[in-house]
Amino acid sequence: MKINFLHITFFVAIIIFGFAFSDKKFSDPNKEKLLIEVVKYVVEKGHYNSIEIDDGISEKIFNSYIEQLDNQKRFFLQSDIRQFEKYKFKLDDQLKDHDLTFFDLVFQVSRERIDEVKDYYYDIMEKGFDFSSDENIDLDFENKSFARSKNEIKNRWRKQLKYSTLDILTLKLGDSIKIIDNKTLDESMSLIKKNTEDFFDYVSEMDRDDWFANYINAFLNQLDPHTVYFNPDDKDRFDTNISGKFNGIGARLQKTEGAVKIVDIIVGGPIWKDKLLDIGDIILKVAQENEDPVDIIGMKLDDAIKLIKGPADSVVRLTIKKIDGEIKDVSIKRGLVELEELYAKSTLISKNNKNYGYISLPKFYVDFSDKNSRNSANDVKNEIIKLKNNGIKGLILDLRNNGGGALQTVVDMTGLFIERGPIVQVKSTGNRKQILYDKDPKIVWDGPLVILMNKMSASASEILAGALQDYNRAVIIGNEKSFGKGTVQNVIDLNRFISNSSYDLGAIKITTDKFYRINGESVQLEGVKSDIVIPDSYKYVFNGEKDEKNPLDWDKITPANFQKWNQKDIVTKISTNCQSRIDNDNYYTLINDRAKWIKSQQSNKSISLNFDIYNNYLSDQREKNKKFESLSKYENNLIFKLLKTEKQYVMSNKELLSSRNRWHRNLTKDLYVEEGVKALEMLSALSENNLILADNDKKLN
Repeated sequence: MKINFLHITFFVAIIIFGFAFSDKKFSDPNKEKLLIEVVKYVVEKGHYNSIEIDDGISEKIFNSYIEQLDNQKRFFLQSDIRQFEKYKFKLDDQLKDHDLTFFDLVFQVSRERIDEVKDYYYDIMEKGFDFSSDENIDLDFENKSFARSKNEIKNRWRKQLKYSTLDILTLKLGDSIKIIDNKTLDESMSLIKKNTEDFFDYVSEMDRDDWFANYINAFLNQLDPHTVYFNPDDKDRFDTNISGKFNGIGARLQKTEGAVKIVDIIVGGPIWKDKLLDIGDIILKVAQENEDPVDIIGMKLDDAIKLIKGPADSVVRLTIKKIDGEIKDVSIKRGLVELEELYAKSTLISKNNKNYGYISLPKFYVDFSDKNSRNSANDVKNEIIKLKNNGIKGLILDLRNNGGGALQTVVDMTGLFIERGPIVQVKSTGNRKQILYDKDPKIVWDGPLVILMNKMSASASEILAGALQDYNRAVIIGNEKSFGKGTVQNVIDLNRFISNSSYDLGAIKITTDKFYRINGESVQLEGVKSDIVIPDSYKYVFNGEKDEKNPLDWDKITPANFQKWNQKDIVTKISTNCQSRIDNDNYYTLINDRAKWIKSQQSNKSISLNFDIYNNYLSDQREKNKKFESLSKYENNLIFKLLKTEKQYVMSNKELLSSRNRWHRNLTKDLYVEEGVKALEMLSALSENNLILADNDKKLN
């Protein structure tokens, strides 16, 4: 059952101006009906596109919700679907009337089917599997019908569990073993059993509010892919992701067999600083300062986390079970925990006795509640200054997998590389347009610049890359194009619309605007096209925003007035030279061949569950994959070094040094970075030639 909280993959380009509601208040005593009314109001008043909530939308909500709950068709019966379909064209009316009949029915049947499958699962695992029988599993879920009987459901689960066990089993045995041994089989089945139990534990922790959030999102997803409802827990996670920080003890927690276990300790956090806890410790009880402890064994993980987190400088007392079985109480002073892996970081690249700068930016972060706190624009500025002090000849800004973030930080960051001018155009409902400018004439980096992107670079990343490309200020290196998310969202606290209520309704991330490049074109669906295209292994299976459901259309508006930084022929010359080399390079041809091979694998929807046949199939795939083994052995000849200002601090900290060494090792296997340096070398040479020509012109004059 596909149950999720619609975790954010691509962060929003959040904009704050020109967006306001009336002071209308709602006060329905039923929380779910109140939520429907407030959500409808916010959508009607605030969404970029207005849609008619009619029978057509009702059918789409119905299909979306059922797919969301059971996209692999391993829970619901055909009789359930027939029962649900009575409401297929009535959900629009139910939303208007705040009628919960359909939701209540689906919620009740879903819980019943989950409980039934739990029993199937235990029975199936007890009986074990016959891997000598000749049968297949059908993985074409989209074209599969729902099961006609509970026996058919049970058989689907048997095949799925058998397939999962077979996959682990063959992985453990390796390609040289042709016979199943009982020890390896038992280990494989034990792992599948644990994974399945974890799934059911996760589902059982979901309360009615979680299920209702999915129902609300089935409606909101008809507007566009990025309009999403956050229940209070999701809103808290979103705030942490967009700011990169939170107040707590500095540990990542996981629910395992009913217990809350520490699975990671965050560098710089309270327990890391004081060496108070260890990975593997289990938290049994949580007590606030001067309060009695609360037993959290069996508690929902989100609820346990709420007890553990708290304001900075407050004290929480944890009862801990150590790995050796010792039980002890530990008092921890909570503090600000910064997720350093989400922040900008830089390193030096050395090649041919020249230094180049590299900055990795995972997202455009900002803390909206504290404008004086760190943000991505200021951090990138500081990294550039440190790199300049190390004598760099060029700069690479890496936006790969950067899903976006706060819009104003993009404007500020783009301004680090140009003198002044427009950065992005934003259009709201009613064709109202606003142009956001960099008004600061200061330039932090005026040298050669390369931007790295891929298909996962979205939203704010596309604003920055698109603006610098339009100015001819940077060379863009990446996949054919970026993700193609050209919309702007606001996060709206729904509690502002309710009165006299103890409810926490959460929030909506709602699409309110579209943004456009300064050349007038939208990046929606089309993305930012790279100047130098590097093939990747998933070019034929992933197409960004075009793969999303209900995306907004592409269009364009009037260009803004701006002065280009460089002549277009400089970028054209570099991209032509590099692209010609890449297109004729055997290594890149091999990457493209692998992409075609991966695409072909996706078309195989029928898998044998016979050990010998499946093992032979895997052996055949491994043999074909040998052609691509050299791709994993790639290493560039670049040298990555610590900056002068950070050497002493990093070298004196074992965890930070280990983390930085791992990062540098990964960069030596990164062909994008190598292509970036090659482009910088050409840019640097062209820039030096232009300076010589300019000096000669002055002498002649």
